[in-house]
Amino acid sequence: MGRNEVEDKVENSIDPEDEHNGDPGDKKLKQEVGETSVERLFEDQEVPSWRKQLTMRAFGVSFFLSILFTFIVMKLNLTTGIIPSLNVSAGLLGFFFVRTWTKLLQKSGLLKQPFTRQENTVIQTCVVASSGIAFSGGFGSYLFGMSERISKQSSDTHDFKNPSLGWIIGFLFVVSFLGLFSVVPLRRIMIIDFKLTYPSGTATAHLINSFHTPHGAKLAKKQVRALRKFFTFSFLWGFFQWFYTAGEDCGFLHFPSLGLKAYNYKFYFDFSATYVGVGMICPYIINVSVLVGGILSWGLMWPLIENRKGDWYSASLPPNSMNGLQAYKVFIAIALILGDGLYNFLKVLSQTILGLSHQLLTKKMSSDLPVADHSSPMSSQLSYDDKRRSQLFLKDQIPTWFAIGGYVAIAAISMGTLPLIFHQLKWYYILVIYIFAPTLAFCNAYGCGLTDWSLASTYGKLAIFTIGAWAGASHGGVLAGLAACGVMMNIVSTASDLMQDFKTGYLTLASPRAMFVSQLIGTSMGCVIAPSVFWLFYNAFEDIGVPGSEYAAPYAIMFRNMAIVGVEGFSSLPKNCLLLCYVFFGAAILINLIRDRVDKKWGRYIPLPMAMAIPFYIGPYFAIDMCVGSLILFIWEKINKSKADAFGPAVASGLICGDGIWTLPASILALAGVKPPICMKFLSRGSNAKVDKFLSPHG
Repeated sequence: MGRNEVEDKVENSIDPEDEHNGDPGDKKLKQEVGETSVERLFEDQEVPSWRKQLTMRAFGVSFFLSILFTFIVMKLNLTTGIIPSLNVSAGLLGFFFVRTWTKLLQKSGLLKQPFTRQENTVIQTCVVASSGIAFSGGFGSYLFGMSERISKQSSDTHDFKNPSLGWIIGFLFVVSFLGLFSVVPLRRIMIIDFKLTYPSGTATAHLINSFHTPHGAKLAKKQVRALRKFFTFSFLWGFFQWFYTAGEDCGFLHFPSLGLKAYNYKFYFDFSATYVGVGMICPYIINVSVLVGGILSWGLMWPLIENRKGDWYSASLPPNSMNGLQAYKVFIAIALILGDGLYNFLKVLSQTILGLSHQLLTKKMSSDLPVADHSSPMSSQLSYDDKRRSQLFLKDQIPTWFAIGGYVAIAAISMGTLPLIFHQLKWYYILVIYIFAPTLAFCNAYGCGLTDWSLASTYGKLAIFTIGAWAGASHGGVLAGLAACGVMMNIVSTASDLMQDFKTGYLTLASPRAMFVSQLIGTSMGCVIAPSVFWLFYNAFEDIGVPGSEYAAPYAIMFRNMAIVGVEGFSSLPKNCLLLCYVFFGAAILINLIRDRVDKKWGRYIPLPMAMAIPFYIGPYFAIDMCVGSLILFIWEKINKSKADAFGPAVASGLICGDGIWTLPASILALAGVKPPICMKFLSRGSNAKVDKFLSPHG
């Protein structure tokens, strides 16, 4: 799936050297092969050809799961922008659906082809590619930031392009495939020669391998049962809550659980099953960082700045004016995000350069060194895995001429097409992006292999500033910058995702051709499914993108204001806003520097600036949900750690999926004009007294 930096930090909390430690299925898998060879366990199973790995049932299941996960990612995109890794859920559900189907066919005597781990990997790849478009498509960031609804909340209200299903689908088809072709020729160098880790891809492969052992299949069945149970609970809870949301600020979503004063500053538990589940998946430090950011901003900074009304900014401005308090909320959050992004960009770039230099130097020196002794049993078994995997990985080649030709052809088509969609984005802007894109895609894919961090949105922000400044205000620089962001994000995001999938395929003996075709089909699905789901949200919920609403889309206004700053500079900001931006930009770099320099034992307790920035704009209510999820998992681990490790992700996925899928019937009901029957609202004592007086017979 496409990723933002917060999601990558979530995934990066997994130590690649420890990736099996919490999974009983993986531990059993290790025991079954004597802590040594995985491939010897599967050596009696024939590896199907790349064409047989691409089955109709695999793509049928992938299509269904793609719709499911696109709804989930879209909801997360439009609420907070925090998207946890759903790879475990995709692999688990893919295994469950196909295994159930094949068992039914086997009993009826109609089964022609058994379900293999290679087919499971194809499903995983297709689902992640498809649902990833919901993130890289910018529906909660750059693309929605182009709309008139978001432009009215910024200082530039004229440069906008409203969403339309036709041009969005066309735009995604034009820009979503370039990244795939840009890194295909490098797959051997990255996976076999450099042996890059790709922790998420490696962990997914071990998960799929464990499913296809006898013990792993039993565990997976139990995990699916737990997921199904909490999916049902979450779905029904969403349905129950809907009955009480007939008016504005009604229902459990606006329950002032910590008091009305705290509620006014966004401190409350909103009974969201989604974010309780997200909190169970995210590492503790992510959840604590978000809560710390919420306390710092809404508990301390905004009340203090509000007291400066009339001095720092005009007291007559409406609450959502970008010349008032709203500007501090948005631009200080942007400063934290950019500071964190710049630090990690330079960090990953330096690691990429050092790692690449080391790999090339090692390769050069290896010819002068004696051949290693593989006579020990452990060495021979390890080399058996490596040889078997390398042999099959190199068997089905994807011709270099095909990759280069595909990249040039799609680049030429998009240079002719994109200016028709965005007349502000000139063909020579696109040409410059495509000249530098393969290098940046390689850097992102290589850095992701080392650190598990994809900096796709950071490269997108780089495009916003460079292309926006180049175009200028008089030539639609804001829209040009946002469109360029979309082009760049899609290229570098899909490049790193494909290389992760190649690593998963390498470890499960899935053919690179099958992986590439699955990625192409999944991306094609995503280019239709993601815009359709967004269009459903956009038409069903009238307050989408409105500050304070359920679907506030916080990153949309942030990305738009980045584009405005790139074009116009900082002249329109209120008093001391720029100074505070400098302070928080520097603080983000300093916090990251301290995290990396202190002992790892203490560094893990230092908050992450990227996660701290999210509640600056939308408030800390979802952080309380996430911390509740963390608390549930913490208590569960104290009671029974092995069970929590095995079933925690399944329970969390059930909570996220059930609440996410409820948005589909909720959207249909809204489009049909069916409204909830009850408005449950919580009023202050003063308001209650006025209502009582109005209703009393003597009032």
